[in-house]
Amino acid sequence: MSERPVSLPGEPKVDLEQARAHGLAPDEYRKIEQIIGRTPTYTELGVFSVMWSEHCSYKSSRRHLRKLPSKSELVVQGPGENAGAIDVGDGWAAVFKIESHNHPSFVEPYQGAATGVGGILRDIFTMGARPVASMNSLKFGSFEHPRTRYLLGGVVGGIGGYGNCVGVPTVAGEVMFDAAYNANILVNAFCLGLVRKGEMMSAKARGPGNPVLYVGSATGRDGIHGASMASAEFDKQSEAKRPAVQVGDPFTEKLLIEACLEAGKTGAIVAIQDMGAAGLTSSSSEMAAHGGLGIELDLDKVPLREAGLTPYEILLSESQERMLIVAERGREAELKTVFDKWDLHAVVIGHVTEDKRWRMRWRGQIVADIPIGALADDAPVYDRPAAEPKAQPQTKISITEKPGTAKALRALLDSPNIASKKWVYRQYDSIVQSNTVLGPGSDAAVLRIKNSRRAIALKVDSNPRACALDPYLGAVGTVCEAARNVACAGARPVGITNCLNYGNPERPEVMWQFVRGVEGLRDASIAFGAPVVSGNVSFYNETEGHPIPPTPTIAVLGVMIDVSKHVTQFFKNAGDAIAIVRTATPSLAASEYAAIFGIDGGRLGAIDLAREAALIEGLVEGAEQGLIRSAHDVAEGGLAVALAEACFNPRAILGAEVELGRAGNAAAVDFFGEGASTVVLSIAERDAARVESLFAGRGLEFAVIGRVIADPRLKISGTLDEGIAELQRIYEDAIPRRLRGSD
Repeated sequence: MSERPVSLPGEPKVDLEQARAHGLAPDEYRKIEQIIGRTPTYTELGVFSVMWSEHCSYKSSRRHLRKLPSKSELVVQGPGENAGAIDVGDGWAAVFKIESHNHPSFVEPYQGAATGVGGILRDIFTMGARPVASMNSLKFGSFEHPRTRYLLGGVVGGIGGYGNCVGVPTVAGEVMFDAAYNANILVNAFCLGLVRKGEMMSAKARGPGNPVLYVGSATGRDGIHGASMASAEFDKQSEAKRPAVQVGDPFTEKLLIEACLEAGKTGAIVAIQDMGAAGLTSSSSEMAAHGGLGIELDLDKVPLREAGLTPYEILLSESQERMLIVAERGREAELKTVFDKWDLHAVVIGHVTEDKRWRMRWRGQIVADIPIGALADDAPVYDRPAAEPKAQPQTKISITEKPGTAKALRALLDSPNIASKKWVYRQYDSIVQSNTVLGPGSDAAVLRIKNSRRAIALKVDSNPRACALDPYLGAVGTVCEAARNVACAGARPVGITNCLNYGNPERPEVMWQFVRGVEGLRDASIAFGAPVVSGNVSFYNETEGHPIPPTPTIAVLGVMIDVSKHVTQFFKNAGDAIAIVRTATPSLAASEYAAIFGIDGGRLGAIDLAREAALIEGLVEGAEQGLIRSAHDVAEGGLAVALAEACFNPRAILGAEVELGRAGNAAAVDFFGEGASTVVLSIAERDAARVESLFAGRGLEFAVIGRVIADPRLKISGTLDEGIAELQRIYEDAIPRRLRGSD
């Protein structure tokens, strides 16, 4: 008969009230008692509370995520490991993933953002891949909110402080400011790594009797119940959750990267996993469960940086820069030598078992003994009610009463959502490792693959205003925009990762938004042949009953056959023709123009995914044939803003002379409308007919609307004539001016 787990002297009594305090519902607590056949110990209760939290178990989203396509001939690894992987050619696999660190970043912005970067890096090098690029998607409240400047400075400082020290370039991102995020900012962190095909590592334990090694930093009390914090709404006591935020050390992370990659080459590692959310608990239980085995650990052997930690604290700590390894039996010393070289802990703390139990010992006693499946696989899966919210009455306001074209363009370029994000990204090292061909400020980042002609393009996008109007079309449009940005650089989209940020899933209207968003992501992924290979769900982004807008964040990976054919967004030569290609007419729905000037832009237009895919193919083919000199996606601010941005060539400012009469009625919607997939191209006049055949031959609207001029002015339809230098000054000073308090 097995030894019965014990509670320790001084620990709280475990009952239904204590379970509620740990975030477990009454039915969940009763299910735990049924599974283990007794009252759990206090340590076991803590373990169940984190493993059955929304953040770790995906209990509200799991059934819906199964709808997402995750396979193609290029997929090397889909969902189920630490990150997904795509074959990018020449023997390389790109390993990538995006995750949220929203709640910690709101409570403690610097460390919250920094440890978000650290955590996603570990997901990548755990797979055996060297991290080569980071991106981020950030959402803040309005500049009028008193905490926005503090949160912005802390988050950007944390991302730069961690990423720069580790030596991984931050090559792209997005930043948005909106009052809807005043009480719940979003910090989504992405990382991509490269690994030779066939050299990837796994998180599935194998071999009963194989030793389990703890490697990296020592364990402290920081981050305890971080996963639980991320699975609950905020309230007026949010600041008190600061101790649940982890503290990062990027210099140790750099050592850990090098040590793990070197250790991986020894062949002595059977399985490896980051101690991320829920720390030692999640890493040990998930590794064993994925291998269909059990695990037994001796917590007395865990390296500690503080005296007096209890088993509860050791197991739930989310101290950073720690990994768990299952090694080949007899090769422990070999691995220890590697980690000693990098001045990191490497301690055998247990072994793999075949009894499918998760067993923890401390000071000669068993403090937890749970069926392995109960932690990793048997968390409740909910089919939460989903109901479309009642439609809000539409108020139509005539746009003829709004500012003139020139004034509107200046106001849009001065909007923090459109303006240059240079203040943000200049704090990030974007060129370390010397792979960056195109960095921040471009439609998409482009990174060369060394010793290959191939390159990778990356983009992250979101559109919460569109998703608030229509969660399905908003999600479809977000995928389209990210894929379009990658294609504008000349790369073909081949894979997707996502971070799905929503409010409380226990609210039917929020669950409806989520379900429709997943369906939109599914349909767009299928249309582009770009499977979803990894991702993250972040629920409970709301404070005192006020949820954020639905914000699915989509990151797209594209592959470029020849890096020399990459395309940038800036006009290159005076005399080149300017053309637009688009799949539908634009609208003011969910536009920045509508937000700034307080108008009702109406409903989102339909999206024809077949035409969207045709646009992508035309852009890639045009780049590969060397026919497109510049390509710029028309996004926030519409066509007029896109034309101005295309003139902001950092090497030499150029101008543009455009006549919209050929492409529309030159109304506000033509200047500033968004929504439709539209791209501004510059092409040599001699190539105009060939480029037109690329798009018109695919059934897309194509029109030459003007030409690039040496005179640095933007002239549109006889109604706008503005100096580019002044427009660029407005564009680049908008965020710094607000940070100076000059607004």
